[in-house]
Amino acid sequence: MASGKIRKLKCLFKGLILNLKLLLFVQHMPYLLTMKKLIGFLTMVLLFAACDETREVSSVDPVNWEARTVKNLTSDALASGSSYLSVYSQIYSETEHRTHPLTGTVSIRNANREDSIYITKAEYFDTSGESIRTYFDRPIFLKPMETVEIVIDQEDLSGGSGANFIFDWRVKPGIHKPIFECVMISTYGQQGLSFMTHGYELSSDQSPD
Repeated sequence: MASGKIRKLKCLFKGLILNLKLLLFVQHMPYLLTMKKLIGFLTMVLLFAACDETREVSSVDPVNWEARTVKNLTSDALASGSSYLSVYSQIYSETEHRTHPLTGTVSIRNANREDSIYITKAEYFDTSGESIRTYFDRPIFLKPMETVEIVIDQEDLSGGSGANFIFDWRVKPGIHKPIFECVMISTYGQQGLSFMTHGYELSSDQSPD
């Protein structure tokens, strides 16, 4: 969160410096702009400068996961496994040269009525298989019947058309394993688009460590 505030301050400072330069320029050419037009022009410049700021990515903020962290997870009584989930941050339309960005909502679900489950790592990869970011790499808990979500912003195109997640998890032997889903939507133009992907279990060890 602190890094986001620093970026915003830097962005604002850059905008102010640019405005001062423009004011000095206009002072030598007063006949070109009236005061009203000048104010409007400088406002637009400041807005464009603010738009140049690098947007923070949803769900990356570690505070979202810190409250769920299990510091002393007793893993020797738990079974472990990994799951793969496809995510499309953009899709092709008409040709390979035209794409539409998508918003992805990744759902991590606990379908057990009485038992908590634990997700130990959530890593996001791009189309070429390069790791983009790790959302968390320490155990978090999901209460019985609870769902937690990761949002892939529409502006976040880093994953490409073949993005994916790998989730590592731990559960009590014999209970339901985590359910992983992603709903992708787009409201590009006047048309709406939505579809869903489901996670695939890569490996599991139902015997406790």
